[in-house]
Amino acid sequence: MTPPAAPTSSQSAAVLTQAARRRTFAVISHPDAGKSTLTEALALHAHAITEAGATHGKAGRKATVSDWMEMEQARGISISSTALQLEYEGTVFNLVDTPGHADFSEDTYRVLSAVDFAVMLLDGGKGLEPQTLKLFDVCRRSGIPVITVVNKWDRPGLEPLELMDQIQTEISLHPTPLTWPVGIAGDFRGVIDRRDGTCIEYLRTAGGATIAPQAIHSPEEASELFGEVWEAAREEADLLDASGSTYDRETFLAGQSTPVLFAAAALNFGIGQLLDTMLTVAPAPAPRPGSDGQLRPVDADFSAFVFKIQAGMNTAHRDHVAFARICSGVFRRGDVLTHAQSGRPFATKYAQSLFGRERETAEIAYPGDVIGLVNASQLAIGDTLFADVPVQFPPIPSFAPEHFAVIRARDTGRYKQFRRGIEQLDREGVVQVLRSNLRGDQAPVLAAVGPMQFEVVVDRLKREFSTEVSLDHLDYQLALQVDRAGADTVNSSAGAEVLERTDGTLLAVFTDRWRMQRIARANPELVLEPLAAGVV
Repeated sequence: MTPPAAPTSSQSAAVLTQAARRRTFAVISHPDAGKSTLTEALALHAHAITEAGATHGKAGRKATVSDWMEMEQARGISISSTALQLEYEGTVFNLVDTPGHADFSEDTYRVLSAVDFAVMLLDGGKGLEPQTLKLFDVCRRSGIPVITVVNKWDRPGLEPLELMDQIQTEISLHPTPLTWPVGIAGDFRGVIDRRDGTCIEYLRTAGGATIAPQAIHSPEEASELFGEVWEAAREEADLLDASGSTYDRETFLAGQSTPVLFAAAALNFGIGQLLDTMLTVAPAPAPRPGSDGQLRPVDADFSAFVFKIQAGMNTAHRDHVAFARICSGVFRRGDVLTHAQSGRPFATKYAQSLFGRERETAEIAYPGDVIGLVNASQLAIGDTLFADVPVQFPPIPSFAPEHFAVIRARDTGRYKQFRRGIEQLDREGVVQVLRSNLRGDQAPVLAAVGPMQFEVVVDRLKREFSTEVSLDHLDYQLALQVDRAGADTVNSSAGAEVLERTDGTLLAVFTDRWRMQRIARANPELVLEPLAAGVV
């Protein structure tokens, strides 16, 4: 293995060409809005799979490719992130799948650091929901443009103009629909393509497992075919024209407006239009700032950062995969890179491209692509890899945990397996693992954003490490960062404790906000700071 060569002008041109045909994105939504179903539909339309799966395993329907964990398939929810690479009309789509459940917001936050835009999926019957609002706020603060898809239009729901008003008033994002539904929610006939005024009619297939045929009609043909339904849709579209709700690339990329499409992912209606929209309007990979604020050009020497670590994807081996987003240059398997955090060389002999749980060897990859680095034990979430000219990308902050529990192995004879499992889940970011001299290594404290994270820990320790554990939930609800000078003060106070995270950060945990404020007032020299991604 040899160090990668510096790019020549012809290589730079090749990298820019490849980067221009990449679209790297995530889908954000409230649970049950249809995110996994949409992911399957996109894979189907890109011909990456021949039949779309179902999240709840309907009779005759296989499971989804993105929800590969047994717990995900049993509950019909996404609780882990993965990556899917699809090619459509000469464009490479890198879909980084995100957990749909609110308890796994921290994993979603990491994923959003690795994408160039997001698809915001709304349930047509419910509109903007709490988890969607939280994730959109992350997109806004990160400067990520958003394309909106109103899903489940094959079911009864809200009026389309009401949904547009929600988007405008609740998140101050100007909706600019590219398609408009023909037929009310629950009676989805097709859409008006607002760019040329034609009607796209969708035709059902058996069970919605295959690509839905569509027919294109002129406005005159649509009027004759659909009658009053078409005229009602045209009148609403005219109102959008009058209000200036027309797509504008500049405001879209600035996060001020959002293109909107209507779909029914379970029936594969509107999916082709979404792919076409991402192909034509979504941003390709762009220069990224390093920790020093300097932009790393897309055609510069190779660089990437790790945003996810996942073990247990291959049940035949206890390996773990570091998901790395390529930011610049070209990746070739076998290159020796530099690990920015340690300064040590990093060999890339075992690199893979990912499609859910499935993997194949990745020989070459470009900016925007996500590669899986296997058994990269020295890598952690947020780490940077580079070739030649050094760069280090900003760290990915941790959320402020709100739930805490002491975990112990039920069988002390399984302590080695228990410790190995806890260390692995900590490295993956499944939970934050906190320790103190008082509690000892045999009884670490798990800190989580949501309680379902604890269920995942218990389940994976049992399945992957053959270790049964017990959990004792603690009364703490609030965590703030504290320095070592203030640790003794907190530890000597009732209703509070200081625990150390694996990265060395000291967390002062409190039973409630009132307790924290009381301790702070009694000790004015005490310095308490909110965690980087926390809201206190």
